[in-house]
Amino acid sequence: MPSQPSIADFEQLAGSKDLVGYGSLVNRATLRTEIVAAWPARLKGWRRTWRPRPVMEHDSLAIPVPGTALTPSMLTAERAPESFIDGLLVIDFAANLPDIDAREFRYHRRDIALTDLEFISSGSASVSARAPAPDFNLHVYEARPEHPRAEGHSPILRSYLDAVMQGFLREFGAEGVHRFVAETDDFHTEIHEDRHAPLYPRAVTLSPAEIELFELSLGRRGRPSRS
Repeated sequence: MPSQPSIADFEQLAGSKDLVGYGSLVNRATLRTEIVAAWPARLKGWRRTWRPRPVMEHDSLAIPVPGTALTPSMLTAERAPESFIDGLLVIDFAANLPDIDAREFRYHRRDIALTDLEFISSGSASVSARAPAPDFNLHVYEARPEHPRAEGHSPILRSYLDAVMQGFLREFGAEGVHRFVAETDDFHTEIHEDRHAPLYPRAVTLSPAEIELFELSLGRRGRPSRS
């Protein structure tokens, strides 16, 4: 598991105005920019849910499969005052923000504060409570409610779910995977089994142990599966 952040790490970065921090998919292997740093963190006041992808013109993931047009569900963060979600805080160059916004065009970029995040150092103390506030902005991407929701068939792509769950395992361990399943709404959504021929463009490769753990965790929640 990657090392946890330290006060010195934040002090070193906090004075730069050329950086930006944002929440990501969690799996570092799916990042597409040359980032500065990334740390696992817990965000207060938000909850994740599976949501049918909104209807968008020229949708690159409105993927045709035999017998149906597959519009995959997307994983979203939505405000929930009493909730917490695990995630990955990515520190990137501010010059990359337009490209990130373009990639996340289905989402609003919302400001968050360092105090909204909890990092646990090796001494089991909250780093965010003692770290200096950075001179750069921190963000989370929230699904745009104004976009019409997809109707009909909108499963979770197994290849996408694999990437997400692998990220949680690497950042938070097996208990983090179980928390992700438990703390995410609408996990009853159908899963489209595309692991053998991934439709998700940033698909990852799993070990047998990862597959076993993910199935165990998903088994804690009943959900139909579709081949």
